[in-house]
Amino acid sequence: MRILQLILVLLLAGALSAGLWLVHDWQRFQNQPLNPEGDMVLWLAPGTSYGAMVRQLESLKVARHDWRWRLYGRLKAPQLKAGEYLIEPGTTVAGLIEQIERGEVRSHRLTIVEGWTFEQMRERLYADPRIRVTTRGVDESALMERLGCSGCYAEGRFLPETYFFVRGTTDLELMARAHRDMNRVLSEVWSGRALDLPLDEPDELLVLASIIERETGQASERARVAGVFVRRLETGMRLQTDPTVVYGLGDDFDGRIRRVHLRTDHPWNTYTRHGLPPTPIALPGRAALEAAAHPADGTSLYFVSRGDGTHQFSDTLAEHNAAVDRYIRGRR
Repeated sequence: MRILQLILVLLLAGALSAGLWLVHDWQRFQNQPLNPEGDMVLWLAPGTSYGAMVRQLESLKVARHDWRWRLYGRLKAPQLKAGEYLIEPGTTVAGLIEQIERGEVRSHRLTIVEGWTFEQMRERLYADPRIRVTTRGVDESALMERLGCSGCYAEGRFLPETYFFVRGTTDLELMARAHRDMNRVLSEVWSGRALDLPLDEPDELLVLASIIERETGQASERARVAGVFVRRLETGMRLQTDPTVVYGLGDDFDGRIRRVHLRTDHPWNTYTRHGLPPTPIALPGRAALEAAAHPADGTSLYFVSRGDGTHQFSDTLAEHNAAVDRYIRGRR
């Protein structure tokens, strides 16, 4: 009898020990860091099952598809949200599942650079493997129609800025954000513009800003360059700005502007035509828009590059020709 009691006690003690070990192992499983060394990325495509997620974690060498994972799935029945998740050092099983259920996906950034053309922006979007491309081969008019701007030109219609997105975001979604932001900023700047500008509508401000963007990268010069162009518009002078000529040449431009280019007429040639070109020539940033809306006062009608990123401004053609001799011909 005593032997039987002893056996029962030993069995109970063993069962209790095993139970305590299982509880401890279960808690350790949920709270032990998955990845103690460095950041890892988990990508859950739409429709990914719990088992497929665990197998992906196993391929990353941060999990083993054992009974604990299967039990966790049955007890918790987590609702997985598609997306890209960052597994940082210290992330636990429970923490990762909570992160996935809340949809706390990893964020990426894309910078649209001031002065890029529309085509350069598209190429940048298409080259990013995190972005899902849906508009390749779609012409500009059809694309703008998709963006709710039927009949609009695409050039200049997107605000250069840094945009945050999650993996799987489409190129059209990002372009729609940049397009909405440009519409908002252009409306704000136009509403606060100087009232005596020789511009009749926001689109003309956009065109002028794009020229300013391409003419100078110096923040301190934008308003002065704007002032030159505004005075030329007011007096009926041609703008005579090289970036518009280059834009009109398109793929025919080989990197060097020649006299024949300045004499060859096309809609963007401001040497052969008066007024603003028919469309912007680049994507202007907010600073260029503000400069176009608030040009600096002055009497300068000319400017030429000094070759160091800055420009020499002149009031008269004689002064300008002397500056050209010094900074352009002298450099040659």
